Amino acid sequence: MVKLELEHVVLRRMREDDIETVKAIIKEGCQGTENRLILHILTRPVCLLLLATISSVLRCFLHNFILALVIPVFLLIVYLKVTLPRSIGVLGTSRSYWDYVGSSYRGCQDDTLINPYSRIGGKPVPAKGKARRRTKLKPESTDATPEIIDVEREKAAGQVWVADCEGEIVACVSREGDCRQGIRRICRLVVSCWYRREGLGRLLIQGLEQRERKEGASRVYAHVPYPSAVGEAFFRKLGYRLLGEVGYDGEEEEDEEQPEKAFLGFHITKVFVKDLK
Repeated sequence: MVKLELEHVVLRRMREDDIETVKAIIKEGCQGTENRLILHILTRPVCLLLLATISSVLRCFLHNFILALVIPVFLLIVYLKVTLPRSIGVLGTSRSYWDYVGSSYRGCQDDTLINPYSRIGGKPVPAKGKARRRTKLKPESTDATPEIIDVEREKAAGQVWVADCEGEIVACVSREGDCRQGIRRICRLVVSCWYRREGLGRLLIQGLEQRERKEGASRVYAHVPYPSAVGEAFFRKLGYRLLGEVGYDGEEEEDEEQPEKAFLGFHITKVFVKDLK
């Protein structure tokens, strides 16, 4: 691990030239998550019963106990590898990360989140030698179609925010596009392995919550992979509660947010919620 000074971290919108770096961080953070989810599904009682039934039928044709046992498990693993959304990652999202990230750099790229550790009036300290002035491109024609397409893609893709420490991207968090009035969905919080347990995740989430609160959001959801005890503990420390658990003081209503599901309808994410009132 590398000691990180949070006062030098700039929380800003992802730029177009940051995309490949952000993809690499996401891939690093998602390693092993898919395999843990597959193991979780394979060990469910209903799934074990189904595999046992298929193996019993295959024994009548193959006359080989080992093959009859291995073939169903192997085919199911291949099926899950193909169908299980690779987008689940750390927090989960319904979009593939390469499409999601690739469409999220549009919009106002000079936006920043407040870093409370910064020494300059609560505002981020610019990265040394990396500050760049963004200039607006003049439209080449009066045709408004390209701009409309960009706005729609930006709205659908959401936003990606990165933690920039002296020009190096060390963490990122994604917020999906607005789907319901006053509701936000934070997904895929990833911190580079060299900078974990330094408070970067908390810094990004709390900064994004503060921004969304100012913009009128009243509730935030986060999806955590089912076997992820670390992710669950992290969000509980930030004041999130598991959706539907006893003791949650949220409004009693039919909530549209549902856990992600996979083979046989097994839940592969837990939904956490926090009110921003």
